[in-house]
Amino acid sequence: MTSILAFAFVLGALILVHELGHFMVAKLFGVRVLTFSFGFGPRLIGRRWGETEYILSLLPLGGYVRMLGEEPTEEVPKEEERWSFALRPLRQRAAIVAAGPLSNLLFASLLFAFVFWLGVPKLLPVIGEVMEDFPAAQAGLKPGDRVLEIEGRQVRYWETLLEVIPRSQGRELHLLIERGGRRFELKIRPKAVKRKNIFGEEVEVYQIGVVPSGQVGIERHRPLEAFLKGLRQTYWVSKLVVLSVVKIIRGVISAKTIGGPIMIAQMAGQEAEKGLLRLLFFTALLSVNLGLLNLFPIPILDGGHLLLMGLEGVLRRPLDTRKLEVVQKVGLIIIVSLMVLAFYNDITRIWRPK
Repeated sequence: MTSILAFAFVLGALILVHELGHFMVAKLFGVRVLTFSFGFGPRLIGRRWGETEYILSLLPLGGYVRMLGEEPTEEVPKEEERWSFALRPLRQRAAIVAAGPLSNLLFASLLFAFVFWLGVPKLLPVIGEVMEDFPAAQAGLKPGDRVLEIEGRQVRYWETLLEVIPRSQGRELHLLIERGGRRFELKIRPKAVKRKNIFGEEVEVYQIGVVPSGQVGIERHRPLEAFLKGLRQTYWVSKLVVLSVVKIIRGVISAKTIGGPIMIAQMAGQEAEKGLLRLLFFTALLSVNLGLLNLFPIPILDGGHLLLMGLEGVLRRPLDTRKLEVVQKVGLIIIVSLMVLAFYNDITRIWRPK
C-alpha cells in the first residue's frame, strides 16, 4: 500500500507539473487549450471550465495538453485562427513545447532546495574502521579519530574527505586529527586502487583506507543558499542522467538497468518508508529524469518537436504534413518499444530467481 500511495504522489506531481508548464505558457500566448488530461487512454471523468475540458484518463502514466490547431492536419475555422497554436510565431510555439520539461527541471530545483532548507543528514568525519595495509593504518589513524582539517580545509562532514582524497593523485596530504580531546597533525599519502564506479566501470582511485563510523549530523541552509544549492544539484543530476544515457547507447551500461513504472513504484515505497525528505529527494531525481528525457530529440517527445521547429526555422517554411506524420509514427514506435523494454525489465526483476 505504501508503494502504491508513494507512486501515485510522485507520478501525479511530475505529470501535473509537466503539463501545467505547457498549459500556462500556452495561455500566456493566447493559445486556446481544448483539453488538459491527466493520464492517457479512455476518459474516466471530466469537467469543462471555460474553454478547457479537464479530464482523468485510464492510464496514469503521463498526460497531455491538446491545443487548438496543434495537429498538422487539423482545420481551424477562420474566426478562431487567432487562438490557434499552429499560427503562433515559431518562438512562441517553441516556448510552449519547452515549458513542460523546463517546468520539471525547475520543480526539481525547488524540491532539492526545500530538502536542503529543512536539513539533510550527513556523515560526520569520524573514523569507524581503519583498513590494514592502507596508508591510514600506517600513519597511525585509529577508530574514533575525528578529521578536523585536510590540506588546510575545514572538514565538517565526511563528503569533504571524499572530494579531496580521490583527487590527490597520490600526493601527500596533511590532516588535523582530534583524538580524546587532543589535536595533532598527520601526513598520509593515498595509494591507487582499482574500484568500480557507479556505472560499473573499473577505474583507478586514490584511497587512504578508512570507513566512516556512521555518526551523522544535520546540515541546514538558509533559503537563498538552499535555492542555489538546489540549482547546482539539478545541474549535477542532469549531467549524470545524460552520461548514463550515453553509456547505455555505447553498451557500457546494460539496457537491463532501464526501469518502468513497477520499479519506480517499488523505489518510491522504499523511500517513503525512510521519511518524507527521502521521498521528496527521490521525486526531485525523477523530475530531472523526466525533464531531460523529454528534451531528447525523439519524434513525439517535446525534444523531437523542438528539433522539427528548429528545422522549420532553418528552412524558413512549414514542414511537409505527410512527412511529419511519418516522423511522428516513427517516434511512437521508438517510445512504445522503450516502454515495452522497461516493463519487461520490471517483470524480470520481480520473477528473477533469488
